[in-house]
Amino acid sequence: MQTASVDLAPRLRLAVARVARRLRQEAGTDLSPSLSAALATVNRFGPLTPTELAARERVQRPTITRVICRLEEAGLVTRAADPTDGRSALITVSPAGRALLTEIRTRKDAFLSERLDALDPQDRATLERAAALLEGMLE
Repeated sequence: MQTASVDLAPRLRLAVARVARRLRQEAGTDLSPSLSAALATVNRFGPLTPTELAARERVQRPTITRVICRLEEAGLVTRAADPTDGRSALITVSPAGRALLTEIRTRKDAFLSERLDALDPQDRATLERAAALLEGMLE
């Protein structure tokens, strides 16, 4: 690893972690990060079986079973029989879950937009380039 990368990596890790934590705080919900992530994953890729959701979230099946139960109890997802496999279920985001995701994203986007608007155009352009680079790194 090059010296510049060694110096940049911890700064970038800390900045990204702080941004993520602040965005969770701005979400205005008491959902844990794991519940929020699972709900967003089902919304994006669903309907999903519990096994598919566990794989996408990179957790074990018993863990995702507990997550699904909590989301279902909160009325944020629904569970229906999988028509192709009677032993499994399909998890889908409920209308309440979609509404909550929209609200969360709106709050987070507003928080970031307010701070971006306070920057000068050159700094905003730098962050736009950084966002593109981060997206590319993570694909």
